[in-house]
Amino acid sequence: MFRFSDVLTLTLVRATIRMSTPILLAALGVIVTELAAITNVGIEGIMLVSAFMAVAASYWSGSWIVGILAAVAAGVLIAALMALIHLRFKANVLVAGIAVNMFSLAFTRFLLVNWFGVAGSFYSPRISPIPRINLSILAAHPVLDTLFNNYNLMDYLGIVLVFVFHFLIYKTVWGLRLRFTGVHPLAVETAGVNVTVKKLQALLISGVLGGLAGAHLSLGYTTQFIENMTNGRGFIGVAAMYFGGISPITTWLASLFFGFTEGVGARLQNLGFPSQFMLMLPYVATVVAITFSMIRQQRRETDKQPF
Repeated sequence: MFRFSDVLTLTLVRATIRMSTPILLAALGVIVTELAAITNVGIEGIMLVSAFMAVAASYWSGSWIVGILAAVAAGVLIAALMALIHLRFKANVLVAGIAVNMFSLAFTRFLLVNWFGVAGSFYSPRISPIPRINLSILAAHPVLDTLFNNYNLMDYLGIVLVFVFHFLIYKTVWGLRLRFTGVHPLAVETAGVNVTVKKLQALLISGVLGGLAGAHLSLGYTTQFIENMTNGRGFIGVAAMYFGGISPITTWLASLFFGFTEGVGARLQNLGFPSQFMLMLPYVATVVAITFSMIRQQRRETDKQPF
């Protein structure tokens, strides 16, 4: 017999935070580019290539640190490719993002077969996972220990980065110039700031954050690489950005919402509910969030119009 108490447990909070982390990191990267008037749907491809490179580097070096560095480097390179396509050759940014996503899917499949001789997935005990942090002060309290202890390093880092980027965007000159790059680029140019350089900075920063998100998926989630393992999380990050109003703190809350739906779906699946429907939950939530965001934006634009 189904009971809500079987789903709404303390461990669901853990699952929510863990599952929201890659979405949050991707969403933070998209926030930075969106403020510079670049909708970076290519974050999905950035995450996928980074996830592969994290596993490959960790496997060869035996170090999760090297794996994360390789993931970040891969993310920056893919973001630089997007910058070349969009900023240098003036291609539409959405088309550039879709091209990067398609390239990343084929590229990682090609490397998986040619580097490791396998198809579908790659796992080895030599892959070093991102460590979990155990705070002994919380271990003596079962509830606090379950809620806040023993997350991996990237889960904590994601929360810290929320407040770091909130400060950078709203409390620094760099953030002010970034926001005006998207709103009024001519004013930024008049102030002596190169708009193209500003947009390049935004894309490269999104590459770093997408790289961290990919590393978390492959070294913090499963310690393996699976073809297309991002599974739309980059796009969900874009939805979280819009749902959160392009602000780091509210986007964090939106990411937790998507992590919660994923966690609930996994639990309901374990309780015997049809897996096909449960796997749909995060994507249904994404559609609802985007619809809500568009309605909210339309109302804002209507309120601005003179009567």
